[in-house]
Amino acid sequence: MAPFSFMSASFSLLTKSFNVFSSTSTLTRCTSVFQTSFFNHVKCLSSQASGPPKRPLNGYMRFVLQQQPVVTRQHPEVKSVDIIRKIAQQWRTLSPEQKRPFEDASLRAREQFKMDLQHYQAQLTPAQLQQQTLEKKQKLAKRRAIRKKRELTNLGKPKRPRSSFNIFMSEHFEEARGKTIQDKMKSLRDDWRNLFNHQKQVYTQLAEDDKVRYKNEMKSWEEHMVDIGREDVIREQTLSAQRKATAQSKPAKKKATAQAKPAQKAAAKSNTTRKTSKSSTAKTVRTTKKK
Repeated sequence: MAPFSFMSASFSLLTKSFNVFSSTSTLTRCTSVFQTSFFNHVKCLSSQASGPPKRPLNGYMRFVLQQQPVVTRQHPEVKSVDIIRKIAQQWRTLSPEQKRPFEDASLRAREQFKMDLQHYQAQLTPAQLQQQTLEKKQKLAKRRAIRKKRELTNLGKPKRPRSSFNIFMSEHFEEARGKTIQDKMKSLRDDWRNLFNHQKQVYTQLAEDDKVRYKNEMKSWEEHMVDIGREDVIREQTLSAQRKATAQSKPAKKKATAQAKPAQKAAAKSNTTRKTSKSSTAKTVRTTKKK
């Protein structure tokens, strides 16, 4: 019985080993399939099929992203704007050798971006390329408008006049009903509609006064812009009015000049006559003296 039991135990041990081996190989296959599908999924997520590749960050922005968590942990009470200022100060104090890793990484990312962009554009249809060009022009126009508005604000351009409802809203916004801005705006619009005409007249008069204020301030501001040589920021309607006034003043000047010419000729003729008479009188006096 002993040999038989020994053989049974050996067979049992061999079976368990085979089962373990089979389970391990199955687990390996499953893991292999999972890893392959996982990496394929990540590759799909990181591909640029849904849109153009994003522009890479420059060296400074890479330094900011690296240092922002560190500085935030060191100064948890500091605002985000001040943290960025601290990081910018750190960047300015770095030597060129310390900045080089960030700049080299940015350079490599830029080269990869060019390749990705070429690959992306090669997959687009002509209609998609045209749409992309149109969107780019719209973005540039929006940036120019924002930049122009900021420049006009820095030059001190007066604020546009407010409407009667805007004046009413600014006065009653704090006590308006609602928790969110949208709710407050809705309640203010309802209150404005329910006002009587004599109640609205107060805000209408304030709006008219604000229009007068804006007109006077714009006139002074545009005159100042002309003095400093910034005619490019003056409104087109003002320039048209100036050109019209100049065109109307030219015929008046010509007419005045034309009317002045006969008088000038008459004055010149009278001067010539007086000179001639004087010379004749002088000749007569000299002749008399000789006799």
